[in-house]
Amino acid sequence: MSRPNFKHITSRCFVNAPWYDLKERYLDIFLTHGIQPEIGLEGLCLYDEPREEFIKIAKILQNNNLECTLHAPFFDLAPGALDPKILETSRNKLRKAFSLIEVFRPKSVVCHLNYEQNKQGYKEKEWRMAAIATWRELTEIAAASGTILMLENTYENSPEAHEAILSALDSPHARFCLDVGHLMTFAKTDWQKWLPRLSPWLGQLHLHDNNGNSDQHLGLGLGSFDFVGLFDFLAAKNLHPLVTLEPHSEEDLWQALEYLERTGLLELV
Repeated sequence: MSRPNFKHITSRCFVNAPWYDLKERYLDIFLTHGIQPEIGLEGLCLYDEPREEFIKIAKILQNNNLECTLHAPFFDLAPGALDPKILETSRNKLRKAFSLIEVFRPKSVVCHLNYEQNKQGYKEKEWRMAAIATWRELTEIAAASGTILMLENTYENSPEAHEAILSALDSPHARFCLDVGHLMTFAKTDWQKWLPRLSPWLGQLHLHDNNGNSDQHLGLGLGSFDFVGLFDFLAAKNLHPLVTLEPHSEEDLWQALEYLERTGLLELV
């Protein structure tokens, strides 16, 4: 089935692409349609894949004038762990992801803060000290290559943890990634409660949609998120974050691209 030409949109955003999916299933689609990937490094790929495989895909993208971002692993990791062995294991896996900065030359590396009030809230000070040390090290690695560490919201139900960590890091290479779907599903709050406080650090958006009950990762406009209001706010505040689309199916990707073409929202940032 032929698809419309959306290169005027795909040249201005990124699309999530788990490593093995990109390598084994979708690379030709990304190249044909000029889609810039946000390469997901979840799972075992950082342990199992030869570095040469990452280099090969990076060269293909670069030869096709496609930029990328990276999404560091987050499952099972505790970057603010109080147990020193768990903390070091978490840091080591994140270091493996950040070692690929020199291969892919990404615009950003997205990481999950992994703070949950009902867990880490009992040892807030200790968690914060460990987390700041983790993210400071990784920020310095990113900064050395001109890349930006983005800390994404997931299960956090308010902006306080991100605000505290980003304030402590105090670096232009540490920024906030607003995931709009996670706001609705997990935080059960709207973007108006987050962005006025975190807009000084806003560096990236993760865009997908849902109905507020589960993290569906639908195409834009298929759920209930207020994309028009968000982009109007960004335009009014002269904010220009990177934009990543996070559909979990091909059809939701095309839906998202059609929505952006119809609404012209990317023109605002």
